[in-house]
Amino acid sequence: MTPPLPAERPSVLLVEDDDGVRRSTQLLLHGQGYQVRAHSVAGASLADPASLTADYLVADYCLPDGDGIALLRALQARGWTGRAVLMTGYPSPALAAEAQATGYVALLEKPLRTHELLGALGD
Repeated sequence: MTPPLPAERPSVLLVEDDDGVRRSTQLLLHGQGYQVRAHSVAGASLADPASLTADYLVADYCLPDGDGIALLRALQARGWTGRAVLMTGYPSPALAAEAQATGYVALLEKPLRTHELLGALGD
């Protein structure tokens, strides 16, 4: 009898321009069992063929080449249907409403709290 194949780890597309935040979030998610593809700009994430197969998107609102709202819209226009979490250092009710209307399940304030991020991803 052959052993069962290991379950595929869920994948996260992480888009954050701050090197420290990106690296720490990547390490956190990897430690929780996620495969993580990390980019510092929206353009690189959209050019990555793996972006359309990611289970999750964790994106910063303010990016050097756009914002997290436009990024999610671009992914959705290409057929992406995963679960998305937006993060920002400057939350507001208007941004929360726009994020929700776009399809984000949560708007998290930076610095991120581990339990809030994992909860928003559904863990």
